Amino acid sequence: MSRLQIFDLSQPQQARFSSSDAAEIAAKLQQQGIRFEQWQAAAPVSASSNSEQVLSAYAADISRLKAEQGYQTVDVISLHPAHPDKDALRQKFLDEHIHSEDEVRFFVRGQGLFCLHLGEQVYQVLCQQNDLISVPANTPHWFDMGSAPDFTAIRLFNNPAGWVAHFTGTTLARQFPLLD
Repeated sequence: MSRLQIFDLSQPQQARFSSSDAAEIAAKLQQQGIRFEQWQAAAPVSASSNSEQVLSAYAADISRLKAEQGYQTVDVISLHPAHPDKDALRQKFLDEHIHSEDEVRFFVRGQGLFCLHLGEQVYQVLCQQNDLISVPANTPHWFDMGSAPDFTAIRLFNNPAGWVAHFTGTTLARQFPLLD
């Protein structure tokens, strides 16, 4: 179940707000300029579905978002608990960073925790199957895929080369709860 928790920077272990209601999550995030929505597949998809099958199942929503936001490229990424670089990949995303373009992820299956540093607060968004999140360009954030990542996600990009992380150098991310 999707979840939004909001923490004050001064109390990183105690959420001051928590909700698993998708409409409430979307409304709270929209107040901060962050898109959150849920999509339904037009065809069955599974862990064994290839990229073409995944993209086809969500083609209408992908086309709509590309037309609205001008995204140029789309791809599918999958990680499994047996991936040999899973620990290094997890560590890479756990440090606070920004991107010069939006970071857009749709979870076809599995889950991931986006942590957004917004002023004096941290918004933690647990995205699960059917959740889309769009983190606006230059928003400080970090991402946790957990110690045993098992997800498939669709990524949309403004830049055909994909996103590039610019790390902030802060240790803030280490103060807040992780996925596991």
